[in-house]
Amino acid sequence: MWDDALSYIGERDVWGGQKLFGISPDARAQHLFIIGQTGTGKSTLIRNLIIQDIEKGHGVGLIDPHGDLAEDILDCIPPQRTDHVAYLNPADHEFPVGFNVLRPGTNHAPHLIASAIVGALKSIWRDSWGPRMEYILYTSIAALLECENVTILGVQRMLIDPIYRTWVIRQVRDPMVRAFWTGEFAGYDRRFLTEVIAPVQNKIGQLVMAPPIRHILGQVRSSIDIRFLMDRSRILIANLAKGKVGEDKANLLGSLLVTQFQLAALSRADIPPAQRNPFHLYVDEYHNFATDSFASILSEARKYGLSLTLAAQYTSQTRPEITNAVFGNVGTIMSFRVGEADATLLARQFGEDIQPATFTSLGNHHVVVKPLTNEGYAAPFRATTLRPIMIRSGRRNIVIARSHERFSTKREVIESRIRRWMGEPTLHVARKHTPRATTNHKKKGRH
Repeated sequence: MWDDALSYIGERDVWGGQKLFGISPDARAQHLFIIGQTGTGKSTLIRNLIIQDIEKGHGVGLIDPHGDLAEDILDCIPPQRTDHVAYLNPADHEFPVGFNVLRPGTNHAPHLIASAIVGALKSIWRDSWGPRMEYILYTSIAALLECENVTILGVQRMLIDPIYRTWVIRQVRDPMVRAFWTGEFAGYDRRFLTEVIAPVQNKIGQLVMAPPIRHILGQVRSSIDIRFLMDRSRILIANLAKGKVGEDKANLLGSLLVTQFQLAALSRADIPPAQRNPFHLYVDEYHNFATDSFASILSEARKYGLSLTLAAQYTSQTRPEITNAVFGNVGTIMSFRVGEADATLLARQFGEDIQPATFTSLGNHHVVVKPLTNEGYAAPFRATTLRPIMIRSGRRNIVIARSHERFSTKREVIESRIRRWMGEPTLHVARKHTPRATTNHKKKGRH
């Protein structure tokens, strides 16, 4: 008999047979880490957990860098939750979702938002990052955050368009940010200016030149309000399939989403703990989206009702400081079959009773679990995960269509608005959008 409060994982070996086991809400709040090689059963376990959360009416977020799991979950949405789903798919060129990272819908100070955005950008371009580039990016974003009707597309324009830059500076109230633009930046000679802004132009330019990313990040009005989704127990499915949008762009969107979830969670300090509805964020191949502030996300999010389930194939994909942050902050650890290097690392985490050979010899859908209970860590044990929960509504297209109505704007409408912002003539085709897309725009994201 199932206990609705538990998130069921599988069956563990006990004396005389097997016993169904799950994770309590308190343990979920302490986060979950799942590791295992491809084909060992990670996706099935994540799928089962997500389906249980959705059936319980909980808020759910999924960041999927492959796309298969995202599409599978769409097929498992029950009818009563159809209107709760926001589907972010950069490969859906005709119906982009609006995600303005300069307007996260929280009451955080601009410098915190700027730091979060710069941290996400740094995680993608770490190999070519420098202090000067970070300085220019930060001050550009900090200035834009004080303006109305702007997006991250304004960074590049601010660097090369003196008229636009003047318009922004006039609205900046922060004395240090204003002093940079009116004093230091204005004093650069032409040669030095070119040298300073070239790296930023190169990186930001790569993003804005890609229509799928430009159409998502370039919408002034965000249709996705992370705080709203969390407070109202909604569902966000981000299909960031790298093969369709490009690895760097998928990683950037994922990193920005993670930082926005962090900001939204922290902003819940303005409501009592009892009103912080639980929200479960699943991040597959989490190393692709891990910023330098990942440790603080793990340590602070739990206080505000945000629980993370992180998945990875092996730890060598992740920087050591991020791996240490995960092991130091997650509650329950589950390992499917892994290679020798990870087996040695995991054996140290699980304790002397579990040898490295245990992790390398597991069959598919078999795990070793280090569980967190209300009394602390319990002894690790072996278990078999549940078979796929067979809930398929076959309503994927209906769910996507409803998400389009609530959270998307037609591509030609977005292109027209961006052209007007850039000061270019509006093409005739851009005026042929439907009245529904125009009149419903103000309502998007608030259902």
